[in-house]
Amino acid sequence: MFDVFVSALAELLTWQHMLYMLLGVVLGLSIGVFPGLGGIAGLSLLIPFLYGMDSVTALAMLIGLIAVIPTSDTFASVLMGIPGSSASQATVLDGFPLAKQGQAARALSAAFVSSLFGGLFGAVVLTGFVLIARPIILAFGSAELFMLSLFGLSMVGVLAGRSLAKGLAACGIGLVLGSVGGAPATGEFRMILDFDYLYDGVPLVVVGLGLFAFPEIAELLRRNQSITGGASLGAGWFEGVRDWMRHWFLSLRCAGIGCIIGAIPGLGGSVVDWIAYGHAVQTTKDTSRFGQGDIRGVIAPESANNAKEGGALLPTLLFGIPGSGSMAVFLGGMVLIGIEPGPSMVTSDLNITYSIIWSLALANVIGAGLCIALAQPISRLTTIPFPLLAPFMIAVISFAAFQATRDLADLVALLVLGVLGVLMKRFGWPRPAMLIGFVLAPQAETYLYQAVQFYGWEFLSRPGVLIIGALTALSIWFGVRNRVDDTGAPAPADASATAISVSGRAPLTDRGPQIAFAALVLAIFAYAIWDAAGQSFLGAVFPMGSAAVAGLFALLLLGVLVLGENANPAIFDHEVHGDHVGEDDIRSPWAGAFWIAALVAITALVGFWLGALVFFLVFLRVRAQASWTRTLLLTAVAMVFFTFLANALSLNFPSGWLQSAVDLPWPLR
Repeated sequence: MFDVFVSALAELLTWQHMLYMLLGVVLGLSIGVFPGLGGIAGLSLLIPFLYGMDSVTALAMLIGLIAVIPTSDTFASVLMGIPGSSASQATVLDGFPLAKQGQAARALSAAFVSSLFGGLFGAVVLTGFVLIARPIILAFGSAELFMLSLFGLSMVGVLAGRSLAKGLAACGIGLVLGSVGGAPATGEFRMILDFDYLYDGVPLVVVGLGLFAFPEIAELLRRNQSITGGASLGAGWFEGVRDWMRHWFLSLRCAGIGCIIGAIPGLGGSVVDWIAYGHAVQTTKDTSRFGQGDIRGVIAPESANNAKEGGALLPTLLFGIPGSGSMAVFLGGMVLIGIEPGPSMVTSDLNITYSIIWSLALANVIGAGLCIALAQPISRLTTIPFPLLAPFMIAVISFAAFQATRDLADLVALLVLGVLGVLMKRFGWPRPAMLIGFVLAPQAETYLYQAVQFYGWEFLSRPGVLIIGALTALSIWFGVRNRVDDTGAPAPADASATAISVSGRAPLTDRGPQIAFAALVLAIFAYAIWDAAGQSFLGAVFPMGSAAVAGLFALLLLGVLVLGENANPAIFDHEVHGDHVGEDDIRSPWAGAFWIAALVAITALVGFWLGALVFFLVFLRVRAQASWTRTLLLTAVAMVFFTFLANALSLNFPSGWLQSAVDLPWPLR
């Protein structure tokens, strides 16, 4: 064993390995900073360059890239309120409010130190458990994986805000949306509305950007000022380091959660940050600041999502089973350079395994150091007047959403989900609860079907199922006791707010829109039940059951709004949260939504490249009221950037009617 350690360390410390790992880290930083791309796009971009490279240098680049993306994607989550990737969605809840309060540098540095610790912790765990992990991972069958999906859904209780009923109904919307497309048991297509785009379901990146990025952009445009509102940047990254030191035990616990969840194939990064965030809330006495800028809401998910990469390497290396989407591409890269994952990775090729693990740790150190060094200057972006940043952010989320299927329908789906996100934000429906439901729906349904097929309903008596079930029950109890509101501070305790919480009735200016939205949600559930009625039992049971249960809560909410006294404010509170000021404020976010819709409409007409060109010129002149010199300069910079990025990723932009009528050269086609 000592000889294996020495061999792995000698390979790690060669100048060739270090150089190529540094190149991978720089590439990962560049990809991670760009919202919506994440590890899958970065690794896919790198794979073609691996042909002809020896295994040492190729592995160094792959590990360097995969280690740093969960760190660098924090920039977009904190500075812009746009999830940098699926693994940094929970960071938005408290990281972005901190940026708006002028503490962007503090949030970023706390996130980077947490990411560094999580990455190192994951590497240490891998080093110690790589030889004994095999029987532990094999103990998780489909029954246990189904229960873990339910454990993830238990976080809804934590993220449901002031209304548990709204949280469960929002989760139901996510479960129904996650059921769109082919049923895993029968292959039947559900709720596709005769749109070809929906046959494969709605992509996760589109849902995440629509629910979180779209509403924040609309809100910032309404405020018409910089992200920080003119506040200072705060004490900088030294304060963030001190924050992490105060909450090091939370970081340790969440890193452990990340390792465990990452090692279980199929769950991966889409849910680990939410579970870690929920754990932070459950174990905190005072939860009033969560969702409004609590630094613990940054430390917890960032510690977990980097540790998750270490855990995800376990099934990837030992069984050839990717623990996440990015690990699936990483697995393809390993095979391409002649490294075969499997039992040999803990026998004859154990030195390669330890070289990978320690490269992961070293790449985390390098990546976190670079991000900390850049945190202060990059955080100054938050002081730029937002109308000048807005066209870039709108174009960026549109470009990122287009990476899902590279179809114009991606942008249409982004617009529809963005409008839904604005409505949920305005009326206090928790968007994280919906996202958790969406992420876990396909997995929960698949694992349930497999568990019943393999074990029958006796799977409920398996020891692992009972243990995870007990943990889930505890999670629900803690979640109901300590809930966090992601929509901002409560409304002022004025006469109208008192009327809401005491009488159970919102003011007339609020009740109408709230009633209409609750009715819309109920209609979604009714359609899901109607559609499921035409499917076979195995294809219908999951969406019908989800829609029926969630629809009951939506119906109760609608009844409370229309008719009755609010018997239990903790369950049915329908107060509008956020910076509520009245009827005009409810309409105001639609100005921002109009500009996003305008880009989608122009793209449908003349394609993305020409549409973005026109959009930048019009927006900067009309909305931002910039001079012609500044308008032309910013537009030129934006178009060069998007053209370069598209060329590097070897893709065509979304096409419109013009491209179908005229044969145009790239990048216009």
